[in-house]
Amino acid sequence: MTFSKRFHEIRTGFERPFWIANISELFERLSYYAAFASLPRYLHESLNFGVEQASSLAGLFGGLVWFLAAFGGALADRMGFRRALSLAYLILTISYFVLGSIGSPWLAPVRNAMPLVVLVTFVLMLPALGIALVKPSVVGTTARASKENVRSIGYSIYYTVVNIGGALGPFLAGWVHQHLSVEKVFDMAALSVFVMFFAVLILFKEPRRLGEAKTESLSQVARNFLTVTSNWRFMLFLIIFSGYYIAFWQQFIILPLYIHEYVNPSSNTEMLLMADSLTVITLQMAVSVLTQKMASFRGIMLGTLISGMAWMILILHPSVMMAAVTLVVVAIGEITQQPRYYEYISRLAPSGQQGTYMGFAFLPIGIGSLVGGWLGGFLIHHFGEVRHQPGLIWWWVSGVGVATAGLLWVYDRTLRRESPVPLTGE
Repeated sequence: MTFSKRFHEIRTGFERPFWIANISELFERLSYYAAFASLPRYLHESLNFGVEQASSLAGLFGGLVWFLAAFGGALADRMGFRRALSLAYLILTISYFVLGSIGSPWLAPVRNAMPLVVLVTFVLMLPALGIALVKPSVVGTTARASKENVRSIGYSIYYTVVNIGGALGPFLAGWVHQHLSVEKVFDMAALSVFVMFFAVLILFKEPRRLGEAKTESLSQVARNFLTVTSNWRFMLFLIIFSGYYIAFWQQFIILPLYIHEYVNPSSNTEMLLMADSLTVITLQMAVSVLTQKMASFRGIMLGTLISGMAWMILILHPSVMMAAVTLVVVAIGEITQQPRYYEYISRLAPSGQQGTYMGFAFLPIGIGSLVGGWLGGFLIHHFGEVRHQPGLIWWWVSGVGVATAGLLWVYDRTLRRESPVPLTGE
């Protein structure tokens, strides 16, 4: 097929809802990663939480959304994508605005009526409700509003858009934090999704596709959850793989605090976090070509090992530049394992349960953020504030990543090969 014909297919293969949904996803990811990049320092420096508690709360913010993703998908299907996206962006607008206003005088009556940690915990839970509706709505729109011959390209566009938002968010957060104040980062995030609220209401038309199966009820989704949890080999794999994300999320949870407290207090920690997304955007295709013949589970193990060992770079030379190099290597591990991870789970799922299994694929991301928040907070408090040996933090973070790769190898050699589910191509 000539380039001109392929370009014509792409130009005509996507309906308008596809572009509206994916552009809105760019701004949602921009808002999310801007808020996440600034959150630990905001909690520690503006709201005066200790580093341990600030890290745990940041982990809560990053983790909850992934637990709600599967239920959010069922709810979005029943509501319709237009209503789900509109509601999601309204929830996110309010959530980010309130989050940045916790220290403001107008919230003083609420702040004085309860412990600050309770208020902050509640506010940090709100964005998860919105994001859990956005993701399935955008992915579902991509499926419905794309012609069959360009659908795979549609998902590539979606993945690229997510990473562009992931790069722009920390960049803008760094600029706003440096020139205005950290509180204004959350105002920027709120404004970004508020514009998308109106964009969806005005421009988005509900995509329809004939012949779709009846939407499952939330009670049926819950029953499917119970079915999947009975597959103990699969659940054990997810628990083991959570170790990857326990280490991975430290770039957002404690790395900004570590750089600011122990390396360079004047560094722009938000912009530093652009390194991961920029690497994914730049090297995704090259790494995919290099690893295309690798068995999926082997790709998962290799990517986990690369990301785990990356943190040793900070041990050898703790500096802002080496932190950026560390994040580049972490990202190389990420793009080595991530496509293979979803490929592996899609093959593992029995017929008729692919959707539920793919919903569970997000579970390690949530576990990694929640446990990673607690672990990161403990490490930076114990080795930084108590023992005054902050470099030891990264031995433990790297150890978690490398140990996860080792446990995956043991799982592969013992339990996985005994699985009754055929693993095509393995």
